[in-house]
Amino acid sequence: MENSQRSGNPPRPRPPAGWLERLRGRRPRAGTPAVPGVVPVGVVTDSAAALPEDWVDRHGTYLRVVPMPVMVNDQIFSEGTDDVPTELALGLAMGQAVRTSRPAPGQLLNAYRQLAEAGVGHIISIHLSGDLSGTLDAARLAAESSPVPVTVVDSRTVALAQGFAVMDVVDAAAAAGADAEQLAALAAKAAENHVYFAVPSLEQLRRGGRIGAVASMLGTLLNVKPILSVREGHIIAHEKVRTHSRTLARLVAIARAEAQARGPEVRLAVHYFGNLEAAEEIVQELAGASVFEVLAVPVPAVLGAHTGVGVLAVAISGGIEPPAPGAVRPEPRTKAEPRTKAESRPRPESKPRDPRRQPVSPSPGSAVSAGSPQEPEAPPEHSAP
Repeated sequence: MENSQRSGNPPRPRPPAGWLERLRGRRPRAGTPAVPGVVPVGVVTDSAAALPEDWVDRHGTYLRVVPMPVMVNDQIFSEGTDDVPTELALGLAMGQAVRTSRPAPGQLLNAYRQLAEAGVGHIISIHLSGDLSGTLDAARLAAESSPVPVTVVDSRTVALAQGFAVMDVVDAAAAAGADAEQLAALAAKAAENHVYFAVPSLEQLRRGGRIGAVASMLGTLLNVKPILSVREGHIIAHEKVRTHSRTLARLVAIARAEAQARGPEVRLAVHYFGNLEAAEEIVQELAGASVFEVLAVPVPAVLGAHTGVGVLAVAISGGIEPPAPGAVRPEPRTKAEPRTKAESRPRPESKPRDPRRQPVSPSPGSAVSAGSPQEPEAPPEHSAP
């Protein structure tokens, strides 16, 4: 990753003993269980978790990351083995058909077998939201043929909001020798992690079926740029931003507010695709929001295929989960901003409320809830044996 000097920005403060360094310090020697006599537990996840490569390399003994395929004009690319970001960016720029697929069950079964051969007695398989992908179903199919028991966990989220939970489980399994039931419960806490993101256009998300047509029209016809989030496994509109130029400032404000609500143990990461300088700017703005280092991590190709080039996202984990924000809300207006003509018109006098009628509160995210079609199976030639 380029440093702040190369991007033209002043170097950001780097707190000592960041969370990655803390995890590294607790890691036992490879191949040696932390607690004598305890059978190790393995962890499997998918590339949508956006785990930093160096962290994966350090924990490769009992961890497997299954790549998710990306198809550009029916040519299949596998994250981690091909130069997917370049091929994807070129395909999107040229207007080529871009699709994604779940991993084949055979790929997941192969990962389970590798861990079983390494000596694990149980596997925790943590994957992106089952409402956004069919990967969870593929994992369940593979688990039926696994040589060791597999607990499949729906993270109900994506990106490093999913990845943070994977890190916690791997760390707990190695350092404390926790049993499978405890680790599965820890993995399920991924649903408490949040992702906020903004894209220059909602069209790619609409084409992939990840948001409803109403949400797409909201962003394209009315010139509203919503900040989206992943809640309860779905993509929803979190806040309406009037211009794309204000998106960065609102992402920072939203992330700072939630980080403060979560407490000092919060962890943050910024995702980007083709816009590292903007991501580094957000990293610097959030540097004081956590005692840990704020990372800048490229968005996984399988997610970039749906968001498009120019996406900016903030993943938040740790501390105390704040309450759900409710239905989509407009961007807060500053005092200096004038009201529009429509807002300046006098409002009609409201009628007295009938005391016998109870108010009905809108459900969270109900304004523009996402659709959640399952992804197609990978073509046969891509499936692992």
